[in-house]
Amino acid sequence: MTARRDATILHVDLDAFFAAVEQLDDPSLRGRPVIVGGLGNRGVVSTASYEARDFGVRSAMPMARARRACPQATFLRPRMARYVDKSHEVMGILASISPLVEQLSIDEAFVDVAGARRMLGDPAEIAATIRRRVLEEAGLCLSVGAASTKFLAKLASDLAKPDGILVVEPGTEHAVLAPLPASRLWGVGPATMAKLERMGLRTIGDVAAIDEQVLVGALGSGLGRHLHALARNDDPREVIPERDAKSIGAEETFAADLHTVFECERELVRLTDRACARLRTSGLTARTVNVKIRFGDFETRTRARTLAGATDVSTIVFAVARELLAEFDVGRGVRLLGVALSRLDVVAAVQATLGLAGDAHSERRDRTARRAAVERAVDEVRDRFGSLAVRPATLVEPNEDRPNEDRPNEDWPNEDRSTAG
Repeated sequence: MTARRDATILHVDLDAFFAAVEQLDDPSLRGRPVIVGGLGNRGVVSTASYEARDFGVRSAMPMARARRACPQATFLRPRMARYVDKSHEVMGILASISPLVEQLSIDEAFVDVAGARRMLGDPAEIAATIRRRVLEEAGLCLSVGAASTKFLAKLASDLAKPDGILVVEPGTEHAVLAPLPASRLWGVGPATMAKLERMGLRTIGDVAAIDEQVLVGALGSGLGRHLHALARNDDPREVIPERDAKSIGAEETFAADLHTVFECERELVRLTDRACARLRTSGLTARTVNVKIRFGDFETRTRARTLAGATDVSTIVFAVARELLAEFDVGRGVRLLGVALSRLDVVAAVQATLGLAGDAHSERRDRTARRAAVERAVDEVRDRFGSLAVRPATLVEPNEDRPNEDRPNEDWPNEDRSTAG
């Protein structure tokens, strides 16, 4: 079952994006293994070039393991400001192809090209045009998948990597999906895959063929129905371009489930910091704090709390988000964590008078105003030098205070680091 009769949903995915940008900016790195990520003892790989992947290096791999697998690689910290600039460049190219662009992360997006066919040709021709323009104008390679649904388009772009195009023509969806391992379905991690294998379900075709209620009985209503629908290419979601934000937030799906309050709170600091920085950049404040959590079994829950007054101060938001997090049993295993800020409004003018000296409320407002001023100063430093320049202390990894010795970096200590995408 498909949502449309033509393969007019494209998924565009930049190949090894962070590493590719480094190779673009430094031609001496081209054709050589490049690994981008945290360089401390607890750092992980953000992106590995395809030359590094030949040695078994993968995203989310501990950096220490990556060094053992490919010691000859050049190891670099991320420069997020640079990557964001290149991402905007690519997204601008996509927007010139179709107004229906839904950006998923810094390096991938869906594009609905149904309205572009008359001018630009069939989906395969449009995909080729996108690849050519991104290479010529941005200097980057990407892979494109085209299909009748978002799920299959994204899967097709992955199958087309690196630097390829795969168009799944209408009527051939089952033939493409059926032989693939069930682990390719969104929501199937190691634990779920083990359950499916115990049921004798190893391929997507196996999952599609089994009765839905059998899956529901084994995996639960939400996950069972979700997997059965995807296995049959039943995904009616449309490409939704970005509109005026009703909320601003940040969320992350983790390579391995989190199981402790400490781990979750540490990530909550990171997410709150990102969300509030975006809020301030937009000149907005928020009244409501939302925490989203997705457990290892794919169950998703949210909690929200409305503040007495609007704010853009990270410490205030984190205090509320932390209390909301405490309402969840994180010991079940946390697959995804998110913070969203809603009931947005423009920043109100700062009151000239904060109250009489010595008044408890006045002192509290003074402290909040000072904290807000500090955070805005931090935003300015990050804008100029990158997000690694200033971070909450809890996010600083051991031995992360030295520049990369493999390649002198003229931006040190102005490098950037983020887990976004």
